[in-house]
Amino acid sequence: MSTHTYKVVELVGSSEVGIEDAIKNAIARASKTIRNMRWFEVVETRGHIENDTVKHFQVTLKVGFTMDDAA
Repeated sequence: MSTHTYKVVELVGSSEVGIEDAIKNAIARASKTIRNMRWFEVVETRGHIENDTVKHFQVTLKVGFTMDDAA
């Protein structure tokens, strides 16, 4: 049976389109520098209002990734 140890980082994604797009933007950007991402948890959702209209969605995520094995 294998065990896993995870490192957790916090990210904030944004989008003019919607919450799901903000999540995908954050994960896509993080994937350029973080390997082995395995899960995410949405911990906060908020937005920016301009002229009585929602202009941006912001989503704070906790993202867990497995750590590389020690050599």
